[in-house]
This record gives sequence, C-alpha cells and structure tokens, in this order.
Amino acid sequence: MAADIIDGKKIAADIRGEVKEQVEELLEQGDVRPGLSVVLVGDNPASAVYVRMKAKACEETGIKSEVIKMEKETTQQELEDVIDRLNADPSVHGILVQLPLPEQIVERDIIMRIAPEKDVDGFHPVNVGRMVIGDPSAFRPATPAGVVEMLMRTGHDPSGKRVVIVGRSNIVGKPLAVLLMQKMKGGNATVTVAHSRTQDLAAVMREADILVAAIGAAEFVKGDNVKPGAVVIDVGVNRLDDASTEKGYRLVGDVAYDEAAEVAAAITPVPGGVGPMTIAMLLTNCIKAAREISGIS
Repeated sequence: MAADIIDGKKIAADIRGEVKEQVEELLEQGDVRPGLSVVLVGDNPASAVYVRMKAKACEETGIKSEVIKMEKETTQQELEDVIDRLNADPSVHGILVQLPLPEQIVERDIIMRIAPEKDVDGFHPVNVGRMVIGDPSAFRPATPAGVVEMLMRTGHDPSGKRVVIVGRSNIVGKPLAVLLMQKMKGGNATVTVAHSRTQDLAAVMREADILVAAIGAAEFVKGDNVKPGAVVIDVGVNRLDDASTEKGYRLVGDVAYDEAAEVAAAITPVPGGVGPMTIAMLLTNCIKAAREISGIS
C-alpha cells in the first residue's frame, strides 16, 4: 500500500489565498491593513531564512510587514524597549520575536513582554491559558494549528481517533495535544503524548490512528512503528550530510518516509508538509489580531 501524500504546499497556498481575500475585506470595511513586525536578533542563518520566508508571505497576501534586525550583542533592555514600542504602535497588529535568542537574553521574559493581543506566535502564558480552557479568543501556535488544519482539510478528522504525539515541546507537542483534545471542531481525539522516557515507545506508536512525529530526531519513526492505515504527520526537519547532493546535505523528517509510506494511509513529506502550514497559520493569526484590535468582526 502506498500512502496518499498530504501536500502542505497546496493547502498552505489555499490558506494564503483566503488570507489575501480577508486583507482586502479589512481594507474595505475599516481601512485597516494588518501589520506584522518581526524582530530578528543576531545572525543565526536558519532564523534569517525563516524571517525572509515570513516577510515574503506577508508581501504576497497584502499584510504589511516590518523586519527589525538587531545585533547579536543586543541587551535584554534594548530588546524590551523595541517590544514596548511595537506594543504601543496601533499600526502593528502582530509581534513576533524570532527564536532562538542570544544567550544573554531571557527568552521567557521576552515572550511575556509582548502584549497578549499582539502575540501571533501564541506563546504568551495568557494565550496558552486561554487555549487550554478552549477560549476561541486565544492565538493558537502556528505549527500545531497547521497540523489540525491539514488533518481537517484532507478529510482526516481526529474526532474519536487515537492520536499519539511523539514529542512534548512547548512549541509543538504540548499545544497540539491541547488542541486535539478540545471539545470542538478539529478536536475530540484521545491523545497520548509520548517521549524519550515512554516505556515501550514502539508499541505506543503502533496504537495510533494518527501518529505525529515531533521529537527532533532524524528518521526516528520507522515503518514498523506505524499502524497499517494510520495517518502520519511529520513535524521534524533535520539536516543530514549527503555528498551525492549539490548542497552536500538533504533534509529529512522525524519519520523514515519511504518505510512509513508503505504502511500508512496518508503521510506528510519533508520538506513540503507541515513547514508551509506554519507560515500560513501565522498569517491567519495576523488577520485575527487585526480584526480584534480594530474592532472589526
């Protein structure tokens, strides 16, 4: 059996088209153009790539974007001053501080400095708490929200299904578990969060109707870890040396794709799966922020 490929690029393109339409509606209804400010501290190459991708997506959909680049030596106070300025700027509806941050900066304090109503990453404790209790006003973290959206748009409603998430990070594993267990559309699943200390992890993974790999280990999930007919969502992005390629490396997920695709009913590729969805859902959070801040329903 060859699995259906869940095309994250196609789904994300559809969402970006919907976002573009909503930007035009906001301009017509209240002369409001959603604005996103992204703060990049330091010279991390991967972070710089992510920021460029986000800025390009904003440009394509009509969202006004601003990238604020700060030196690697930036102090905690200097970064907090920038966030305070953005919090007070009515033309800025979303604020995103690209992680990771240099070691001299306390990441937790920076996340908490962002006004919750502009926290389009969904990392502020206020938004996390709202999400846990099922408050629809919460901003949902983009990657978990993207996973749920992929499942729903491809006919793999998690309601009543056994979902196993491999990985318990604050960015993916934990918030995804919360979303999938909510009593609402896209939820109602029975969720197990597995990790490196889970006993007989292989057996736990084989119980999943929907298996989400978000553990940060290249090709960790093998074909024999997948229940026949399961849906496999691969959140991981890992770089492996490969002299046979022009770049000298290749990108792989947390799932051994070829093996798993022979067993699963549907699977996300890497790249081209969850990755594009993350940026698409960030854009939808910007629209939500602009509507709420401007009072346009």
